[in-house]
Amino acid sequence: MKFVNVGFGNLVNAARVIGVVSPESAPIKRIMQRAKDEGKLIDVTQGRKTMSVIFTDSEHVLLSYLTPEKLAVKFGEEHEEEETTSLAQ
Repeated sequence: MKFVNVGFGNLVNAARVIGVVSPESAPIKRIMQRAKDEGKLIDVTQGRKTMSVIFTDSEHVLLSYLTPEKLAVKFGEEHEEEETTSLAQ
């Protein structure tokens, strides 16, 4: 199980993430509100502006202050580590 830092030391299981998007569009804002109503919204921004929305396979929605581009790099690094580890074995 590999974890990725999504801001302020908060970690998410990389294998459970299905998407990272910008929070600007109306459909994403509706999804965020629905997740909040259902108790499946996790805010890890610590009061900062929400820059990205992370979707998991368990239908949880995480809000992060990191941009989708920065998170993509972090998830990309995680994926490269997995490939390097599996090739070394």
